[in-house]
Amino acid sequence: MSDVVREAALAGQMVLWEESPRDGAQGKTVMSADFRVWLAREQGRIFGDDGARHVVFAAGFPSVCAEEFDATRRVAHEAGGAVSPAAVCRGTLDDVRLACSAVRGAPHARVMIVVPGSDAMADAMTHVPAREALSRVTQLVRAARDCAPEVVPDICFADAPRAEVALLAEVSETLTAEGAGVMVVADTVGDLLPEQAERLFATLRGAVSDDVVLASHLHNDLGLGLANTLAAVRSGIRVAACSWLGVAERSGMVATEQLLFLLAHRTADLVGEDGLWSTAPDLTRLPPIARAVSAETGVPLSVTTPIVGTGVGTISTGTPFVRPKTFQPYDPQALLGITPTVVLTHLASARVVRAVAERLGVELDRDEVAAALRWVKSEVYRRNSAVISDEDFGQFLDGVRAVAR
Repeated sequence: MSDVVREAALAGQMVLWEESPRDGAQGKTVMSADFRVWLAREQGRIFGDDGARHVVFAAGFPSVCAEEFDATRRVAHEAGGAVSPAAVCRGTLDDVRLACSAVRGAPHARVMIVVPGSDAMADAMTHVPAREALSRVTQLVRAARDCAPEVVPDICFADAPRAEVALLAEVSETLTAEGAGVMVVADTVGDLLPEQAERLFATLRGAVSDDVVLASHLHNDLGLGLANTLAAVRSGIRVAACSWLGVAERSGMVATEQLLFLLAHRTADLVGEDGLWSTAPDLTRLPPIARAVSAETGVPLSVTTPIVGTGVGTISTGTPFVRPKTFQPYDPQALLGITPTVVLTHLASARVVRAVAERLGVELDRDEVAAALRWVKSEVYRRNSAVISDEDFGQFLDGVRAVAR
């Protein structure tokens, strides 16, 4: 059986482990089965025909309820050609068998078995020390292979930063030899600093053979999910968990759109090499997918949301209006398909006011520009709302022209 995810990672290519349907549920959101299927297909299309090679899509946690099982199964069988679909489960035989049954028969199907990495987590999850808990995982991998030989079992070590590196390395080698695909290293509580993340993954990589594929799963409790994930990638990790809009447990995790954009746009700067992708990702798909996820989950896109927020590509002040490229870290239209937009606020200059009026089909003379500028600034403070909509500005201009006539 071919494992395209391991093949990609071992070849030095990036794989995104998408968590928004699964870990995202712990962020107090829910995605319908229909939307999960749509999202999996759309995320796969970012990589053309190579979606299954570059995206593991954690479709759900089948043991939650019958509806979750159905949603997971639908993604596996309706979007399995676009991504590598995964069912997530606890480290019990019943959970593993249920997860396998949810994805059995789907192309590139996987199950991720969550097990404790540290003694603290083992005590909370299984009430035994980590070594004893991890000694049972081989049985789970064998059970998954017996239940569905075509399904690849992956292992997620919860609370890995507090685990013994030597123990994780030893178990990873054993499980890989038993047929497990990827060893997911999760920080779980989200308290790593970037230097610690890089050291953790570099140490783990140095303790295992080249046959072991490690993955990162890093949370954002300190606002460092992205920085920590990039640190893991710099240390050689090529499978990285992420979630659209960063939605996940507590404060979330690294946002898919941010991680993918940076890895695609700044590849050489981040890892010092090219060749992370079989097919270059189509970054213009990021904004519409993010908007759809926002609508489905209720997680808002704000003015300051990086890469896909409502402020991307907008200009509201004079100097950036005259020299937009001087004030942009990247070209939003060329890379993301976002057309630059002039927004009317109290910071507007005469040039900005004139440009917005021309967008509305009105040419203003110098006196009219001055009057419009005075009105915009006064109106913003009267409303205590920064943005003047095109509709409101158009009504003002209609009034100015009516008086002139």
